[in-house]
Amino acid sequence: MNLVELLLSEPDERPALVTPSVRWSRADLAAAARAVAGAVGDATAVGDRVAILAGNDQHFVAGYLGVLGSGRVAVPLNPTSPRTELEREIAAVGVTLLLTGPDHHAPSTVATLSIVDACTHAPIGSWAAVEADDLAVLLFTSGTAGMPKAAMLSHGNLAANIEQVQSAPGLKFEAGDVGLGVLPFFHVFGLNVVIGLSLAAGAILVCVPNFHRDESIAAIGEHRVTVIAAVPAIYAAWLDSDAPAEAFATVRLAVSGAAALGAETIAAMQARFGVRVHEGYGLTEASPIVTTTAVERAVRPGSIGPALPGVEVRLVDRDGDDALAGDPGEIWVRGANVFRGYWDDPEQTARVLVDGWLRTGDIAVADDDGWLELVDRAKDLIIVSGFNVYPGEVEAALGEHDDVHQAAVVGEADERSGERVVAYVVARAGASPTPTILTAHLRRRVARYKIPQRFEFVDSLPQTFTGKVLRRALRDSVA
Repeated sequence: MNLVELLLSEPDERPALVTPSVRWSRADLAAAARAVAGAVGDATAVGDRVAILAGNDQHFVAGYLGVLGSGRVAVPLNPTSPRTELEREIAAVGVTLLLTGPDHHAPSTVATLSIVDACTHAPIGSWAAVEADDLAVLLFTSGTAGMPKAAMLSHGNLAANIEQVQSAPGLKFEAGDVGLGVLPFFHVFGLNVVIGLSLAAGAILVCVPNFHRDESIAAIGEHRVTVIAAVPAIYAAWLDSDAPAEAFATVRLAVSGAAALGAETIAAMQARFGVRVHEGYGLTEASPIVTTTAVERAVRPGSIGPALPGVEVRLVDRDGDDALAGDPGEIWVRGANVFRGYWDDPEQTARVLVDGWLRTGDIAVADDDGWLELVDRAKDLIIVSGFNVYPGEVEAALGEHDDVHQAAVVGEADERSGERVVAYVVARAGASPTPTILTAHLRRRVARYKIPQRFEFVDSLPQTFTGKVLRRALRDSVA
């Protein structure tokens, strides 16, 4: 079954999508998606990669559903990324067509189609026939090592995670719910949890084009939002507002993911707004949700909960055996939601997929109830407000500056964003780079959230005898 058939079943007149400029019914959304599918079908072949460059609005949703419905592969891109990063990602997966929303200008390296124009195309009569294992989406992720890679998610992977969530007591979306689309839609959390679950349940999705603390709170009250999926940085921003205690009165379910949520934030949200924020764990390669604490009403600060129904989790020690009770182990995940691998990268795929199990690189311990608590990461990944930052990418970009001899990037704890990026820089002889100079250099090469918030200029970096930089030593010095 084409995933779009699950998301757009019963395309009737019930409201589906609300933005500052439009209010679409499920029938309106289906008509727009069918038109986009027709336009995409005329311009590409089955299996072609079609990128989407749009914000959190009706254009992204219609574009995404249209690409799925046409049988092509959707490649959501970060609309705030610099041109060089977009060009690199477009080239990496061989994109043949780029769909753009209003005010989003595409690189000249690929054919472009406006989603607004595509919505005027003659609609297709039926969705393309696909198999569960057919590729649906390519999402760029840092994975467990190396530069960002494109994770291959099939129609079956994404549909399975929606069904797993809907089978979890306490987490299920209902037809009468109103969800808040505040997470970026190009991110797997916004794509399959916010868009996917809302549409599959027949709920209403309120799109927030650009996150603004006070405007998002106003939207919650105006549209009587009942379900919120957000990251810790957003909850922290709301707590910094002057919003009254009743601002979140309609919210029945609030979940957080993509980064660790502090116990202080959980307690403050409940004390001030009466909102219980449940924490979960997931990753792009798992489509994305693996565990959640929302299976019971009471929150458990520090815990990420048990596995969803239909998802198996193991904790594995360094020898490849199941970790003993109470001992830390790497989280391994198995289920129909586990991805197909990384695009054109069999070596990295083989490293993370072992006999059907996904090696996450994250370390956890389990309590007697099977609830997990994250204790460490086996990878160097930095998570900034729910977004993955891989140090190697930022280091390579820094190394392109003439004044930089060597650079190493690590994460530093941050109350608002979970982590911030810190760069240790060794200057070339006779050069004197500054934070301002290097920040301006990086703005043309990487997304804003990847830019270091702090630069440390040092004479040398700690290294192994083989010349490999010891990031762990730098992280320890930061801590």
